[in-house]
Amino acid sequence: MTKDKGCRACRDGAALDFDFTMAFQPIVDVGSGHVWAYEALVRGPNGEPAGTILDRVTDATRYQFDQAARVKAIELAGRLLPRDSDTRLSINFMPNAVYEPNACIRASLEAARRVDFSYRRIMFEFTEQERFQDIEHVKRIVAAYRQQGFLTALDDFGAGFAGLNLLANFRPDLIKIDMELVRSIDTDSGRHAIVAGIIAIARALGVTVLAEGIETASERDALRGLGITLMQGYHFAKPQLEALPEVEGFTPRAAARAA
Repeated sequence: MTKDKGCRACRDGAALDFDFTMAFQPIVDVGSGHVWAYEALVRGPNGEPAGTILDRVTDATRYQFDQAARVKAIELAGRLLPRDSDTRLSINFMPNAVYEPNACIRASLEAARRVDFSYRRIMFEFTEQERFQDIEHVKRIVAAYRQQGFLTALDDFGAGFAGLNLLANFRPDLIKIDMELVRSIDTDSGRHAIVAGIIAIARALGVTVLAEGIETASERDALRGLGITLMQGYHFAKPQLEALPEVEGFTPRAAARAA
């Protein structure tokens, strides 16, 4: 794909022939007792699962959908998240739908300005399970986003076969340990040892570890014992359509104020 073709696809490709919205699920910091972020998750207009929407995305609409999903998430976050909070917004993105990182981020920056939502509160997640067409291109995306002031996270870490290679190549700010490694970690010595190893590698690389898919207090406690403080899962709250779920015992993180 040439640069001109990529830009035309983003600007002039087929229009989306379906509607969608976002649900939000909290990411909590069990160390501080604050809601650290909310992840925006694609849903149908009436709460239909993400798959019913993603299955309708084609090669012709991939660019438009990726841009529209980012903007939708930011606009809703601007309406829902308090201005006097440092709580972040986490957005999933499709690296294969980004041609030139700095050009493709403009719509997101414009949406953030429009709703007065600081772009420094945005984290972009990309998943280990996506088949990347060009590893070097994804490295450029991650580098460009970090230079802009965004956090980046590698989602579903441990779900595929290339996790360690991707971690070595991309060096994201965070990795999100896949729920299959989290499940029953309190009773499964193998999973416990694997996650402990991942934490040690991440710590050596200066990468923060976040555990997702937590469903029980025992899983939470086992992960806390390993040193993980950022967590996400049904144990804390289920996603809520166009709203921020309350999490018992956790409060939004207040914005830092200058002395």
